Amino acid sequence: MNDASASHLEPAAAPRRGAGAPAEAAAAAPSARRVRLKPLVRLAPFVLRYKGHAVAAAVAILLAALATLAIPLAVRRMIDFGFSAESAGLIHDYFMVLILVVTVLAGASAWRFYLVTTLGERVVADLRAQVFRHVVALSPVFFDKTQTGEVISRLTADTTQIKAAVGASVSIALRNFVLFTGASAMMVVTSPRLSGFVIAAIPVIVLPLVAFGRMVRRRSRFAQDTLAAASAYAAELIGGVRTLQAFTYERAADTHFTAEVESAYAAARNATRARAVLTAVVIFLVFTSIIAVLWVGARDVLAGDMTAGRLSQFVLYAVFAAGGLGELSQVWGELAQASGAAERLFELLAVEPAIKAPARPRPLPEPPRGAVAFEAVRFAYPARPDTLVLDDVSFAVAPGERVALVGPSGAGKSTVFHLLLRFYDPLAGRVAFDGVTVREADPTALRRRIAIVPQDVVIFEGSIAENIRFGRPEASMEEVERAAADALVLDFARSLPRGLETPVGERGVTLSGGQRQRIAIARAILRDAPLLLLDEATSALDAESETLVQAALQRLMQRRTTIVIAHRLATVLSCDRILVLDRGRIVEEGNHAALVAQGGLYARLARLQFEAG
Repeated sequence: MNDASASHLEPAAAPRRGAGAPAEAAAAAPSARRVRLKPLVRLAPFVLRYKGHAVAAAVAILLAALATLAIPLAVRRMIDFGFSAESAGLIHDYFMVLILVVTVLAGASAWRFYLVTTLGERVVADLRAQVFRHVVALSPVFFDKTQTGEVISRLTADTTQIKAAVGASVSIALRNFVLFTGASAMMVVTSPRLSGFVIAAIPVIVLPLVAFGRMVRRRSRFAQDTLAAASAYAAELIGGVRTLQAFTYERAADTHFTAEVESAYAAARNATRARAVLTAVVIFLVFTSIIAVLWVGARDVLAGDMTAGRLSQFVLYAVFAAGGLGELSQVWGELAQASGAAERLFELLAVEPAIKAPARPRPLPEPPRGAVAFEAVRFAYPARPDTLVLDDVSFAVAPGERVALVGPSGAGKSTVFHLLLRFYDPLAGRVAFDGVTVREADPTALRRRIAIVPQDVVIFEGSIAENIRFGRPEASMEEVERAAADALVLDFARSLPRGLETPVGERGVTLSGGQRQRIAIARAILRDAPLLLLDEATSALDAESETLVQAALQRLMQRRTTIVIAHRLATVLSCDRILVLDRGRIVEEGNHAALVAQGGLYARLARLQFEAG
């Protein structure tokens, strides 16, 4: 995926970047005219997974419509033949038939409601699962450019909008379409002459429906994008609520979010106004045409050209057809909203990951050795393509060797880890693991052979044990406990009410920085991978815990290749080699003593740290 592929989602975030509403609406307009309801058609594969369910729902819809269409026939015969002394007995039969028809109508309607609603729930559950599965497989370059709140909005609010469409609106639309079609056909059978008047009025009704429907869809899409921007802003601020409060930013955040919400409200109000106008126009046109037809029909009855029962039958069918068309006009607006939501979701599903397994990945050798090689690697992040982060970097790490990466901030140390994990591909050069170019390997197979302890540890909602098990989900509880013991997690977990099963809160809010770091170390221990990446792994520990954890890490490093990013040079004294990076290049290489003797950048950093200490 190139830069453009990630930009599919950027219009939704435009309000955060200062784009005005008219510009965004104008940008959305061509898409609305072009796509119409096509995104809803793309939901068909999700529905067709449950063909039996869908067929049963269609049968229930058809049965309910046919039962409704049978009522005017009984009413006509009752009016024409039931209100006379000699036919008094027939009126009981007509009412019994009507009760039977109503019973069928009630049962079919209930069955339709159940089938269609559960089908909508099932389809949306599958869609949410597929979108989530796709999103978590996307490369970091996507998340470099897209707000997570925007993605969450699509995964929740947009799928809820689709559920309303699939679970109700589509059902109502199909029912009213069948009702409109059947009633129109019966109108022609009942009175071709009066039907001609109605048919002449149809274009007058349909054209506003189509025109307003496009406008509703365009405004609905804009409303959804605006709400997504507000949701993204709220998620970002709530996620950092401690920082927000520490800097007393509450008032500014409230002002900003209120403005976002008001913008979303204005967009939703405009979309609702368009739907209201659409409904009013269609209902007025439909029922005006019925009144005109009824006036013509009443003159035919007075002239003896039509019976009162036949006119009643025609009027009922006309009302059914008008009601069906009126409902279609309202449902059209709801479907337009759902179409906008579906379009946003399928945009997300259309984003191709920048990093994916080749068609025929090269297998990594067995047993794994943990050898690493960088050969003339050049790299710039896609968000900053003109700024080289690594420039002609070459080095090799032998199996079992310990190598430290040292240098000032921004020198490219963390980027080495990103390329090893194949979060990105280099612009030039080669990155290899165990002799296999990582671009030719399956990224999942590669990452299974790497354990990482980051400096900025991410802790997830759940228990301590569940967070440790991220290292190896299939690990037994005994293995989790052993890793926790080696990383000194048990030292603080034993004092908690439920030990390793104690919930840690969102992002590990109940844990200290040192405790989160120990959990990250336990994950790496549980991973038991041949290559260990340590990004200042003990930076958040106190002096006593650091000494103990360093001992655990020393035992862990004995059986595997280790690459250490170190800002505190005291942590790299035991490494076999130290690579000094500056401005994306390796400027020095050697052990601690040799580098100090050279009197270069490393010696200057060492002097600043050790003399300060």
